[in-house]
Amino acid sequence: MFKLSFIYLGSFCFILSLLSFFNIIYSYYFDILYNIEVYSYTLIISLIFSSFFFVRKNEIKKISIYEKIIAVISGYIILPLIISIPYYFGLNYLSFINSYFEAVSGFTSTGFSTFDNVKYLDQSMLLWRSTSQWFGGLYFLISILFLIDIYDENYKKILTNFISLNLGEIVKQSIKILLVYTIITFFIFIIYNIINLRAFDAFNLSLTVISSGGFLIVNDLNEIFQSNFQIYVFSLTMLISFFGILLPYNILFVKKKELLVFTEDYYLLIYLSFLIGLFFVFFNQENNFAITLFSVISSISNIGFSFDFYRQDNFLFLILIIIGGSLVSTSSGLRFLKIYLLTKFSINELLSHSKPKHVLLNKVLFSNAKIDWNDINKYFFTIIIFILSLTLLIFLLTIFNIEFEEAFKLGILTLMNTVNSNLHGLESLSFSEFSFSLKFILIIFMIIGRIEFISILILIKKFVFKN
Repeated sequence: MFKLSFIYLGSFCFILSLLSFFNIIYSYYFDILYNIEVYSYTLIISLIFSSFFFVRKNEIKKISIYEKIIAVISGYIILPLIISIPYYFGLNYLSFINSYFEAVSGFTSTGFSTFDNVKYLDQSMLLWRSTSQWFGGLYFLISILFLIDIYDENYKKILTNFISLNLGEIVKQSIKILLVYTIITFFIFIIYNIINLRAFDAFNLSLTVISSGGFLIVNDLNEIFQSNFQIYVFSLTMLISFFGILLPYNILFVKKKELLVFTEDYYLLIYLSFLIGLFFVFFNQENNFAITLFSVISSISNIGFSFDFYRQDNFLFLILIIIGGSLVSTSSGLRFLKIYLLTKFSINELLSHSKPKHVLLNKVLFSNAKIDWNDINKYFFTIIIFILSLTLLIFLLTIFNIEFEEAFKLGILTLMNTVNSNLHGLESLSFSEFSFSLKFILIIFMIIGRIEFISILILIKKFVFKN
């Protein structure tokens, strides 16, 4: 069962070794020599683990969904251990739990940080934090492909053109995703340079935005943005982690140049337009549309950035975070498509009582594809598991003397992998002051939040309710 996990981890460890080597080159070039040694540790360990990729793959005849889920989960546990090495050995004042917490937070694209002031970190360490988020976003996208069997049939066809993927086909498709992900990252970087952001800021932000992460290289975004025009452009780039990579993927690699079955992008755009109009009319309290737009897009993409002076503490931002973005994106949340289909199903059930002889609302918006009601059960289970996980996490947080309102908000942000900011009224929380046990709990739930909730249900069914 664990042979697949070794192969899966080995492939990503090879990528991590390349990122470590990049940090070594950067540190050497800019004369930040005292951290080269710790990045070398990461490079060596990553290369050792990457040898797992060359395990005899032909011995794996058939891969079960349980093996795939275990492989993905093992990555979220082990890879942050390697990522934490520069934190632990490069920053003498940082404990192991703080180092691992920082690594998990970055890898899951959550953005919680034990650093109260990032100005004390050198540029190579800031780059490593941003790199860990970029790496985590890539891991998440490929994990979607790896766990494609738990998604609906339409998305299997759109993303892969295969109903069932073997290991070789997964590798081929993963390389394509890596290529698209890298191209988009450099595209964002070029845009940030065009609007005159500092090169180092532009590069780190591009790594963070594409991954829907929350790490910043400054304490206040005002140190980066000098005009509303820059804020508008940056807001538009954050939409990339909201819409996802499905459209560019199809353009580059799908032979039939047409929208297969359906696409989320149409109604994601409608949803976005509705939100912008709503917030502009009712919640534009600072009379600055640029900041309002920034906050909305930051929430729906699960990035969670905010400006220090913009203190809304509006529950609507939490709702936007819960809904999330595209299925095939680095954003978290329950996913808009699921919420949309569940809403449509509920309306269908209500109307069927008044017109029982008619089939109502049984087609996906903007397409001729019919809704597979079997997938609706998955979506309902997803929400149920989310509610149960949130309830448990809130209970655990209150045990550690966190007030219920703060525990409720922090629980949502943790499970939705969204950085804490002024938008949520939790700026008083300091993760560095949390106890070992509390940090460990948050680590577990950050990982749970990044894994499809349906995956947890499948494992529970396998190992708890065996019959």
